[in-house]
Amino acid sequence: MLEVLVVDDDPAVRMAVAYALADAGHTVVEACDGEEALAASTGRAFDVAICDVRLPKVDGLTLFRHLRQRMPSTAVILMTAYATVADAVATLREGAYDYVLKPFDSEEFTLRVIGRISERRALRQELEHARAQLASREVGSKLVGQSPAIVRILEQIDTLAQSDAPVLVTGESGTGKELVTRTLHARGPRRGRPFVAINCTAMTNGMVEAELFGQERGTDGEESEEAADLTRRLHGRIAEADGGTLYLEEVAALPLGAQARLARALESRSLERPGTTALPLNVRVISSARADLRDAAEQGKLLDGLFYRLNVLDVVIPPLRERRGDLPLLLGYFLEKFTGHGKVPPSISPAAWAALTEHHFPGNVREFAHAIERALVLSRGSEIDVEHLPEDIAGRGSVNSVETAAFRPLGVAVKEFERRYLLKALELTGGKRVRAAELLGLSRKTLWEKLRAHGLHVGIEAEKEEN
Repeated sequence: MLEVLVVDDDPAVRMAVAYALADAGHTVVEACDGEEALAASTGRAFDVAICDVRLPKVDGLTLFRHLRQRMPSTAVILMTAYATVADAVATLREGAYDYVLKPFDSEEFTLRVIGRISERRALRQELEHARAQLASREVGSKLVGQSPAIVRILEQIDTLAQSDAPVLVTGESGTGKELVTRTLHARGPRRGRPFVAINCTAMTNGMVEAELFGQERGTDGEESEEAADLTRRLHGRIAEADGGTLYLEEVAALPLGAQARLARALESRSLERPGTTALPLNVRVISSARADLRDAAEQGKLLDGLFYRLNVLDVVIPPLRERRGDLPLLLGYFLEKFTGHGKVPPSISPAAWAALTEHHFPGNVREFAHAIERALVLSRGSEIDVEHLPEDIAGRGSVNSVETAAFRPLGVAVKEFERRYLLKALELTGGKRVRAAELLGLSRKTLWEKLRAHGLHVGIEAEKEEN
């Protein structure tokens, strides 16, 4: 709920607006002239100020400028019965939130305009809270979230990081398995030593054997040239990881022969290589998988011996759809990250936020991050709206994809349809609002308000051209 200052020398207008606001649950302070309004705003910050332009003692425009200096975060709405397009554009450029014409329906005004301000303010407060939460986090921690699942994982990491026992991290693609692994490394006693990651899915069977064990040999029993080269690379990788952490990504992709060799290496804590002395295995092994490795073991795709040696300790990361309460923190984090150090991140519209919260996110946090980065680029520093989001999140896909796409709130869909319809009308009439209003069956005033609401209002020159 908002604290609202209502300023009008007409008691009927002032009381009607104040009553509608109070009935909606907002706190209202009334003032009958500009001087009384300035006194009411001394030492008190209002969320919204609704001011008549023509006021005794201190006129509305002067009051507006004083309020902007004293309370820059206050949304100022100017009311007048004598508006011109030039006046409206001028005040909006100075920072007024809105410019409304008398007479107007107070209850509709409260629902539409004040409701929109309330939504944006609530979302901004949520983001500010999220940023404060992030700022209070331990330095170096990039695991973002405050849901019970993430809190539990952070507690697990603090405990498991102090051990040298193997850890298996499981979770869907994009949930942050490597991030958890790197955090385990960064918080453990090996933090000052190397972290070496090997993607097991990126190697062919022969490459795995040669890369890990130097297994491939030529027809004469000697190592082939390719295997010898890979063996040299392995020595370099092991030397690089010595004393640190070896991360095996998607370990279930290893062929069974390599799995057996790896199981023996973990058991003996040494890496046996043909024709050479055993190399001590002074590394902590952390592995990851997208699915529960028990299923792979039951299907014969993973050796039981390797499974039990890798799964001494385990961390299970939930998908993003099961921890939607973390979305505000993630949004704040990625806005800060992609905007850049020292820059103020843009806001996000309630419609865009609704679309994000309703999306299923099959790609999890990785997909969410890409969506925010894309939106920042397309919005060019202004408020992020639905049109800046990817099609599958914004709901602009084909009709055939509706059944498989996340269903969007009706309000979001109606707003997007209305925006496209208005753009089409302006396109058909060459941008002439008089003709567009006739085509749409709307008054010029109603069309102007709708264009304003969608950020499609044209400038003074276009208005003059129409006249």
